[in-house]
Amino acid sequence: MPSSPWSSSRDVPAADSRLMIERAHEEFVRGNADDARLGDVRGVVRDSWRRSVESLVGPEGLPPLALTPEQLDRLRTDHPLAGTIDMIRQLLIPGDPAESGVVVAVGDASGRLLWVEGDRRVRSLTGAMGFVPGADWAEEAVGTSAPGTALALDRSVQIRGAEHFNRLVQPWSCTAAPVHDPETRRVLGVIDVTGGDQAVTPQAQLLVDATARAVEGELLLARLRARAEAPARPRRARPPKSEPLHATLRVLGRDRALLHVTADGAESVSEVSARHAELLLMLATHRQGLSADRLCELVYGDVDASVTLRAEMVRLRKVLERLAPPLVPQSRPYRLGAELETDAHQVLSLLDRGAHRVALASYRGAVLPDSVAPGVEDFRGTVRAALREALMSEGSVDVLLAYADTEAGAEDAELLRLCLGMLPARSPRRAGLVARIERLEA
Repeated sequence: MPSSPWSSSRDVPAADSRLMIERAHEEFVRGNADDARLGDVRGVVRDSWRRSVESLVGPEGLPPLALTPEQLDRLRTDHPLAGTIDMIRQLLIPGDPAESGVVVAVGDASGRLLWVEGDRRVRSLTGAMGFVPGADWAEEAVGTSAPGTALALDRSVQIRGAEHFNRLVQPWSCTAAPVHDPETRRVLGVIDVTGGDQAVTPQAQLLVDATARAVEGELLLARLRARAEAPARPRRARPPKSEPLHATLRVLGRDRALLHVTADGAESVSEVSARHAELLLMLATHRQGLSADRLCELVYGDVDASVTLRAEMVRLRKVLERLAPPLVPQSRPYRLGAELETDAHQVLSLLDRGAHRVALASYRGAVLPDSVAPGVEDFRGTVRAALREALMSEGSVDVLLAYADTEAGAEDAELLRLCLGMLPARSPRRAGLVARIERLEA
């Protein structure tokens, strides 16, 4: 069973500042906002205390219960983060939740807690201060706290003990980060970890931030899968070029790519030929356009193949006129008439966001694996190298082991040795890794 990431309290700031902050807080709530001791309080905390006073929040008292049991059940069912709760549990309390030493809460965009899970003893104690599902933990309801202040600032926040505005909350420390819609960037909710000093280490903030990014990546992946797996609807009359179109070319693990098009309220998924897939991929990758010679070089490996290219482009135009008129390529230079996404570029985007686990799940195999087009081979190598580099430099051992089970990672001895070094000495997985390494190096 995985150990808890909260088992150590290393790297916690010295606790001797607690008394100083408590005295500064006392002076602040008395109205002595110019007291010199407030200069020793972090700016993010002072600003939050001021907002708390402006919202007429008292320094004591329980947060309001903002949701009835029926409303809570309905929000839990309908909330966008509902499908990611298992992921949050696995990332933040991977061992026995009842013995993790912390509680993990997920709230909505207004600060209302929807899920509160974790250590049974800690949950009982924090429940006494109103840290329960249905309670409102927005700044304007309860004052300075990690979940409310993270939502107020739209960034991750750590609040340590006496920095809380509400005295009832001061025995606890917490780290929280907002979660955004991966496409619109609208705030969907907040993830919070509450406990003792171990809940406000630098590692705690990195872990909560990474969990929020992973959740955003999972939401994006779920949408991409739903779009790809949705049955094609009867195609309506051809939309004019000026109307919105969303097109994605699926090239990972496929030689005959799939073109997924959404336009004018209708969706379609069509298979394109290997050569057309190569042309579309090169044009999607080089959105600024390509000269005829350069496109010939990327697809045919021969700058003198212009006659062949022109004939193939005529056929591609006819196909796109039927499937997605806005995409029909223009000439001089060759470029697509509308933006074309690819699932390979989506993997690269997920890696840039730090959503390594989601990027790995989205990587269905090499880019057009049987293609020998020079441009495709170069891009195939770029995607594979980016995935490998990101995972080996920043991925967890679980993500690396999952990558090692893919075709791309199965024969990578360096990767297997890295996994071996990251595993605990008594891990049952070590024997299998040693055998694989020995086989590769024999």
